[in-house]
Amino acid sequence: MKLVNIGSGNLVSADRIVTVVTPESAPIKRIIQDAKEKGNLIDATHGRKTKTVIITDSDHIILCYLTVEKLAGRISDEAFKVFKEDEDE
Repeated sequence: MKLVNIGSGNLVSADRIVTVVTPESAPIKRIIQDAKEKGNLIDATHGRKTKTVIITDSDHIILCYLTVEKLAGRISDEAFKVFKEDEDE
């Protein structure tokens, strides 16, 4: 299991991430509100502005203060590490 640092020492399993999106659109705002009502919302912003929404395969919605680009880079780095390890075997 590979973990991705989403800021402030919070980690998410890279294998469980379905998508990473910005929170500006109306459909994403609805997804956030529905998750809040269902109890599936995880706020990892530590009081900062939400810049990224992570949607997982377990229907959890994670709010993050990192930009989509920065988080995508961290996820890609993890994916590259896994790919590189598979090649070495």
